[in-house]
Amino acid sequence: MGHLLKNKKNEYTGWLVVIGAVVLLLEILFFNPGLIFSLFVSGGMIYLGRKWSGKKKGKVLFYGGIIFLAISILSMKTFKFLLFAILLHYIIQFYQSKKNPKKIPLVLTESDKVPHEETLIKSKPLFENIFFGQQKTPSGAYEWEDINIQAGIGDTSIDLSYTMLPKGETVIFIRNIIGNIQIQVPYELEVSVHHSCLTGSTSVFDHHESKVFNQVFHLKTPGYETAEQKVKIFTSLLVGNLEVSRI
Repeated sequence: MGHLLKNKKNEYTGWLVVIGAVVLLLEILFFNPGLIFSLFVSGGMIYLGRKWSGKKKGKVLFYGGIIFLAISILSMKTFKFLLFAILLHYIIQFYQSKKNPKKIPLVLTESDKVPHEETLIKSKPLFENIFFGQQKTPSGAYEWEDINIQAGIGDTSIDLSYTMLPKGETVIFIRNIIGNIQIQVPYELEVSVHHSCLTGSTSVFDHHESKVFNQVFHLKTPGYETAEQKVKIFTSLLVGNLEVSRI
């Protein structure tokens, strides 16, 4: 049950990221092209504020960027329309539930099975879902866990040379709005890359595309299907660059 709830949460979070990206794109294309400048400025202020968090000017930049970002988002026409649509949806749902209340029949069953508590092991993930900031794997040896994250504005860097990957297929799943993704893999490791991007550049080993616009592609090494140890990479970017290289 916990696994299903976690999958549902990841699914909802993914949909929120997609909806937010679509709303942002519609606002920029049809209503306010200058919004992208405001978002870059506020994102830069927040990034520098986090980088200089120990200094007074870092705190000023960070909170100033948060306020500037909030003002930019609240002024979006598409954001206001989305809030109105959500409110209207809940009003209709409430009215329908009052008009036709759902009846749940009471079913009594007898069971000879004795319920027991299942043991679960919780571990700390390598990366967290963040809206702003940079994340990267440790510079020394670390224990590997599959990655499945959503990020907002920032860079993600993964170095697989400092960890011991398990036999079978290792999975890396990253959704990012604005930023760069860099993944370094050992030479003996077979790789499959599924990537989608609105605009940016991609570099997967010897395959380079300097200008990518609204593309989806799949690349894999020749021995991937029969390899005992391999890594499957799923990445999604609204704006940014993907680099997968050997180390």
